[in-house]
Amino acid sequence: MRNKSVAVLDIRSSEVCAAVGERGVNNTFIIKSKYSCAYDGFADGELIDVDSFNSAVREVVRSTLAAAGDKICRFYVGVPGEFLRVRVTDDSINFASPVRIRRSHTRGVAAMSQPEDAEGFSVVDMSIVYYILSDKRRVIDPCGCVSDSLRAKISWFLCKDAFSECVRIAFRPFGGIERLKFIPSALAEACYLLEPQLRDSCAALLDIGYISSTYSIACGNGLLFSQSFSVGVGHIAALLMDELDIPFDVASQFLSGVNLNAKERLTAIREIRSGDKVYSFSAAALRDIIREGLDGICEMTEECRQTFAERDMAGRPLYITGEGVKAVRGTAEHISGRLECQVEVLSPKVPYYDKPVFSSLFSLLDAALGDD
Repeated sequence: MRNKSVAVLDIRSSEVCAAVGERGVNNTFIIKSKYSCAYDGFADGELIDVDSFNSAVREVVRSTLAAAGDKICRFYVGVPGEFLRVRVTDDSINFASPVRIRRSHTRGVAAMSQPEDAEGFSVVDMSIVYYILSDKRRVIDPCGCVSDSLRAKISWFLCKDAFSECVRIAFRPFGGIERLKFIPSALAEACYLLEPQLRDSCAALLDIGYISSTYSIACGNGLLFSQSFSVGVGHIAALLMDELDIPFDVASQFLSGVNLNAKERLTAIREIRSGDKVYSFSAAALRDIIREGLDGICEMTEECRQTFAERDMAGRPLYITGEGVKAVRGTAEHISGRLECQVEVLSPKVPYYDKPVFSSLFSLLDAALGDD
């Protein structure tokens, strides 16, 4: 495959998607192929059904290789937050006299900062939050600067070994793929979706998935905090199913048809026909149940906000993305009111793909295309 093309595997909690892309004009993308397959997902740091996962990965990779003529030798794999741990280090090296900072110095401080693999987890990636020079300047790239010390704040990403091994097993039938490189999905999203000026002063990003959601604090070119919780928009559909005693697919249709901001009469009715049966419920009752489900996501988000104590994020906007954002109209407004903060929806600035559901895919493509 030509150097300017990359192949990525986006692993969400409802489906996997393999895509091959190139950089287009004005920092956009050219999608050469894209294949998706649903599977059973993951929750609580575990794949729900490993065989389902392997089958889905192999299906999309096989289709991708067929479309590319088997010219792909490397795949970039997004690691969901459920299978990641973030470690932040803050170390420095000192020089006898002022020196011009070189790459060897940045590599040296990174080498001394790397944490040991934790039990069941291995370091798969790192990203510089920022460097600090002896004159207290904070910079992203210190090379060329003169300083008698170099302090580095670094995000290290540890992937669960059981997950990475499952991915490798899924790729085993494809002998032509010589390398898998793991990319933390939360880091890729933060760097692609959030403008640098937002990250300079720290920004909170919430990815609302189908089964799992991830809350992260981005700063500089790294993450200071990232935590996942196994609650997503699929749980709201399940709540509708239980409360109304209806099939799950019918509950999903009601979910997508409700607008939480709608001004309707209390007597308004919503109907769904499935097969030869019609399901009919009060629009107000449907909104109440959906709000209850969204409150569960808000409560878990608030727990994450309280857990991160390094910076005061009160009064700062919450940026949200993921397939759960547009599943129910009015989601952003409800979260804003519940968490008492400004909420802004982020999505790729790509024609035809400018929806939050595509955020992780295009974030991975951007990170892979930027890889040296």
